[in-house]
Amino acid sequence: MDSKRKVTISWSGGKDSAFALYKILTSGEYHVVDLHTTLNEETRRVGLHGVHETLIEQQAAGLGLPLTKLYLPSSEDHDAYEKLMIAYYKQCARRGIEQVVFGDIFLEDLRLFREKLLQNTALSSLYPLWKIDTQKLLNDFIAIGFKTVICSADADKFLQDQLGNTIDTAFAENIRPGVDPCGENGEYHTLVYDGPIFKKPVPFQTGEVVKKQYSFQKKNQQGENERVEKSFWFQDLLPRIA
Repeated sequence: MDSKRKVTISWSGGKDSAFALYKILTSGEYHVVDLHTTLNEETRRVGLHGVHETLIEQQAAGLGLPLTKLYLPSSEDHDAYEKLMIAYYKQCARRGIEQVVFGDIFLEDLRLFREKLLQNTALSSLYPLWKIDTQKLLNDFIAIGFKTVICSADADKFLQDQLGNTIDTAFAENIRPGVDPCGENGEYHTLVYDGPIFKKPVPFQTGEVVKKQYSFQKKNQQGENERVEKSFWFQDLLPRIA
């Protein structure tokens, strides 16, 4: 009988969720039932990563793990997201899953939001990377052999030609001041395409780079909501036949 705790991995396709999965697998204490990913139902892409579901499917295949895809409406309906996730978590509990694994590192507000969604679902959360120094995390991630490409980035903090680059030691040593090494504040996002937990790499090719403008609400230092305008670069990543 398998005495390991059953978990589901919150999977964006990026380095933090991959490193969290690595920590879980190498601990020997957990049974990973599946990865779960939220996708825009219209574009079939992952949020601010902009990665198409085909590459997420190939990641799961390369990892040898089942993938559950959860589709969100294109509208900015936070209630729809909450309802979708709560329903999924309750389904997980019925399948015997006990914990949800997240790759968050230090964002307290995000953690509190996740805890709120898990209330009354019989599941608890697990954060393998929590409060670990982000420069150390990035250095370790590279050192153990993960390969990840920058797929989206804040246009105020990254140049267009940095998109589509694989993160390496040179990148880690030359991060711009004010940018968190792991991009924990949303400065950049990645797609992991190979590493020690992959049975086979994810073949891809780079397409065009586009710039998109976003407008959203953010609390200022006085605790008041204010409208913020941000521009992001997106590197289109396309499946490639190996």
